[in-house]
Amino acid sequence: MAEGHAHLDSAGLVVVDKPAGMTSHDVVAKCRKGFNTRRVGHAGTLDPMATGVLVVGIERATKLLGLLSLTTKSYAATIRLGAATDSDDAEGEVVSSVDAAGLNDDEIAAGITALTGDIMQVPAKVSAIKIDGRRAHALMRTGEDFELPARPVTVDRFDLVATRREGAFVDLDVEVDCSSGTYIRALARDLGAALAVGGHLTALRRTKVGPFSLEHARTLDELVRDPETDGTPPLSLHIDEAAKLAFPHREISFDEAEGISQGRWLEPVGRKDVYVVIDPAGQPIALIREKGRRASSVMVVRPATLR
Repeated sequence: MAEGHAHLDSAGLVVVDKPAGMTSHDVVAKCRKGFNTRRVGHAGTLDPMATGVLVVGIERATKLLGLLSLTTKSYAATIRLGAATDSDDAEGEVVSSVDAAGLNDDEIAAGITALTGDIMQVPAKVSAIKIDGRRAHALMRTGEDFELPARPVTVDRFDLVATRREGAFVDLDVEVDCSSGTYIRALARDLGAALAVGGHLTALRRTKVGPFSLEHARTLDELVRDPETDGTPPLSLHIDEAAKLAFPHREISFDEAEGISQGRWLEPVGRKDVYVVIDPAGQPIALIREKGRRASSVMVVRPATLR
């Protein structure tokens, strides 16, 4: 097998079902060992407490990560009403407790409806948002008092799946579809505040980010292999499959494919977003962005030297 083809064979995305208690960086480190390469990166960070979909790029596919449109995300979560914490999740210190047993289902439903649609949300203080150059979660650990400004987010779906009443607490299992930048822990906090009992997140699982879902996901046990003895673990999506799944398509000729793979450009067709151009053999050649009179590559999936 030619070296170029071998290089592309090992390039792609791994959709990891991240376990609780690990940072996204921990997952990258595990994948570097399993795939025996330093060329590993991730998109769409998950908190250590959270589980579920984390998109990891291997080899040449790391170049895809910054171009992926991961603007929509889906979660399954559990919200506990009756206590607020300083981190808005179960890992923080309880700052207030109010008996929530008296809440009725209609009140809870109304609170959820008010947090659905286009809303203004104050991010959680344990977020990675920067305040004067410093991360909010780092500022919080110093005990410094600060406020984060509210920002617009979209909650397309906020469905109550189950309600469990546990003494003074009410636990809600919910499913949420939302825009990137929405904090589910902030939804828990704001629902609890609106119902005057306090609330925080006790479980969070990301089920989908952009076009990548748990259906594509692999566990770390599948990925953490010894390349010397077990061979290279399987990709979730080869770089060709990932490009076709994640971007709109434009069909091009073999001559155009040859040109774009060597750095030339195409005639624009009036598209605003990044798209993938595909040759008559069905191979994705490059990711294209149109600007003025040129449609030029922002990433060549298959350079001439690797085809």
